[in-house]
Amino acid sequence: MLTKAKLRNLTVFKQADLDFAPGLNVIVGENGSGKSHLLKALYALIAASAQEGAGPLIDDQPRAPTKTGLQKVFADKLIGVMRPESLGRLVRRKQGRERCEIGLFFDSDSLKTGIRFSTNSKTDVEVEWLPTTWQDKAPVFIPTREVLSQYHWLPQLYRTSRVDIEENLIDLCDQLGKLPLKPGSREKAIAALVKPLEEAMGGKVLLDKNGRFYLLTKSGKMEMPLVAEGLRKLAIVTHLILSGSLLDKGYLFWDEPESNLNPKLIKVVAALLLDLSQHGIQVIVATHSFFLLKELEMLSRQRQQAVRYMGLFEGEEGTRVQQVDHLDELDHLTALDEELAQYDRELDINAQNH
Repeated sequence: MLTKAKLRNLTVFKQADLDFAPGLNVIVGENGSGKSHLLKALYALIAASAQEGAGPLIDDQPRAPTKTGLQKVFADKLIGVMRPESLGRLVRRKQGRERCEIGLFFDSDSLKTGIRFSTNSKTDVEVEWLPTTWQDKAPVFIPTREVLSQYHWLPQLYRTSRVDIEENLIDLCDQLGKLPLKPGSREKAIAALVKPLEEAMGGKVLLDKNGRFYLLTKSGKMEMPLVAEGLRKLAIVTHLILSGSLLDKGYLFWDEPESNLNPKLIKVVAALLLDLSQHGIQVIVATHSFFLLKELEMLSRQRQQAVRYMGLFEGEEGTRVQQVDHLDELDHLTALDEELAQYDRELDINAQNH
């Protein structure tokens, strides 16, 4: 479990010290505030550790992390996920040379990770804090757009051609390629998580032997590209739960889960986020949807389930962070400000017309 993150001079952040809850964490901010940058940086370092730890054994033993080995591994993952022209482009922009530092702290000290790199860094980082063990489960990153309709060709294109595709999309495709778990001790937990998703989609998710996804409804199989995009996003989560990628331990990073969803489906997603966090998944989402925020706030109060809110807002020297445990404690909530402003405009129009 991720407990803290310390950022120095990462893209729009001059300094940010973040404390994460073990369950659901919600990053709130308007466009350009750094929500996606934050999600991707955290994901990249955790994913790099998990993927290296799952690599080939040496003399039937797992390889131990080394500073030399991780210098390029962490850099490659940051570049692959965030897609800058060079690593140094991730350093906060200012005149002269600057240094970026990222430190991650976990419930186990053996996972503590710290890296730094400067404006002129190309493809390597300096490992300041070396983890002594690997992450034992790969994190999941769900982007704003779905990938099921491209699943059967996207990874092959990425691995055979020089294409500018964010590597977290390829990681997600690899996880989607896993088959559903066989019935067992976790069958009831899986069924409880999946049932409301299948009801919302009106069918079950099917991955055939040719690597194509379908939605299996009472009317028959429907090719995934023909399914509404919002439902495809629910299908992604459904299959990840069925395959065990989102069950027991691990991390879920989800960028704008509300995109392409109507309010009815947003309510389903809000309940799912809280459900997953109760099943051992640490959930970190980024949003600027006031509807999703209010739904999470109401459900968490009803269930007496803790949620950590992190508000991002523009300061004099880059993005600043406010961390609270209740939505109404956020001082800077653009989504609410705009909703109230819209209500005021409506009142003005009504007054002018009368």
